Amino acid sequence: MEIERKFLVKKLPDDLSKYNCIEMEQGYLNTNPVVRVRRENDDYVLTYKGDGLMARREENLPLNKDAFNNLLSKCDGRIISKTRYVIPLDGEYKNLVAELDIFHKDLDGLIVVEVEFATIEDANSFNPPEWFGADVTMDGKYHNSYLSSAKDIAELLQ
Repeated sequence: MEIERKFLVKKLPDDLSKYNCIEMEQGYLNTNPVVRVRRENDDYVLTYKGDGLMARREENLPLNKDAFNNLLSKCDGRIISKTRYVIPLDGEYKNLVAELDIFHKDLDGLIVVEVEFATIEDANSFNPPEWFGADVTMDGKYHNSYLSSAKDIAELLQ
């Protein structure tokens, strides 16, 4: 089960270069249910995601590079490219990690941050750090599966 909240970003953290980052490329074979292929640096994965906005079933299967490239060529819609910074949260957020996604290509300007939780109760009681912006967890327009096929994305770009 994946339990996460998603936010826009009010202000980028200082010195992003000090955090680990992952270059990602992903495409969607299906968006309902979600079947996605993703490259994370030199790792490749096929993901199934069930219904839901904050909590949903998620299954991951490893792929090799050739299988990823073959499946990516069969994806509909836009191929999403983004850089993900993995930012440990401090203080009251200890043991939580912010995944800051900076999108590229035709989604350039979109920046979101996600935090995954162990329980729905933890997710609901989370008070985001000051640099987080509006909570868009329940707005499906910010799901990557939606972004892969959305025609009018201008309103989502910051």
